[in-house]
Amino acid sequence: MRAMTERRRAKIETVLRQRQKGLTLIMDNVWDPHNVSAIYRSCDAFGVPEVHLYYTRCAFPQLSRKTSASAFKWVGTVRHSSREELAEALRSQGMRILATSCSPASRPLTSCDFTQPTAIVMGNEHTGVSPELLPLVDGEVYIPMYGMVQSFNVSVASALILAEASRQRAAAGMYGRTLWTEEEYAARLNAWLEKA
Repeated sequence: MRAMTERRRAKIETVLRQRQKGLTLIMDNVWDPHNVSAIYRSCDAFGVPEVHLYYTRCAFPQLSRKTSASAFKWVGTVRHSSREELAEALRSQGMRILATSCSPASRPLTSCDFTQPTAIVMGNEHTGVSPELLPLVDGEVYIPMYGMVQSFNVSVASALILAEASRQRAAAGMYGRTLWTEEEYAARLNAWLEKA
């Protein structure tokens, strides 16, 4: 039993060290619980430490443990009551904010440098990014597509964006070193050990 506990702690420490400080998603009124759960699962898989929630037009859905594989236990959630609060929280961490968009101003995903502190707004399934958030963004990105449909499902788009960010960060060696300060790491480790 003791060896199992030590293995569990080692796994927690390894995963936490690989969490990518400076990479996050903003869920903007994403209403479908399966999409939200799948987004949490992708965030955990690619080392995103927390997601930011901006819900002004719909309630945050009840999450499915089956779909998310309990990822929301290991991915933090930061709720915001206004766009100003959201922007202030992200800017205080030195993050630029990018919105997913199909507008003429949008750049291909692969042209963005995701080794820099970045928050990506994932818009609502039907209406996209909320208009009031667009003045806050530093740029817009799109995923190149070669078929008849215009966009991916929001959870698929989230996974593709995070996969590209992960590819860039892995190439830069960012998963091989701890991005947290010693104090940040210790606080997060204690919180994770309490959940384990």
